[in-house]
Amino acid sequence: MKFYIGTDHAGVDLKDWTVELLQSKGHEVVDFGPFSKDRVDYPDYAHKVARAVIEDSSAQGILICGSGIGMSMAANKHHGIRAALCHDAYTAMVAREHNDANILCFGERIVGKGVAESIIDAWLANGFEGGRHVQRVEKIEAV
Repeated sequence: MKFYIGTDHAGVDLKDWTVELLQSKGHEVVDFGPFSKDRVDYPDYAHKVARAVIEDSSAQGILICGSGIGMSMAANKHHGIRAALCHDAYTAMVAREHNDANILCFGERIVGKGVAESIIDAWLANGFEGGRHVQRVEKIEAV
């Protein structure tokens, strides 16, 4: 799978670790940065990743900031994006299965590497169930 990833200054360490983790699992990763801990504005990176996922619908996105909240809010401003803020493997699983989420968000100040790996593994292991969830996702997209 291909992933577009971005962060702000508060998530650089976990982003770099996530890039390496995904690559070690055989996934292609396009890293939009930033590449230092100099202060940046998270919406700039959320918009870059969201636009890339919209243009490349077979790919997924990952956004990391301090909490993950700002990233998810900014990404969800884009029609066609369903960015899910996940704090554990269960929320990642249902985001994929029930909501057909295409961008995973989490916070470096909230989750450590072990939890982040379990979130990513659950994200990768699950896909959209369809069925009764199709109508609900269509209602999200209709707005």
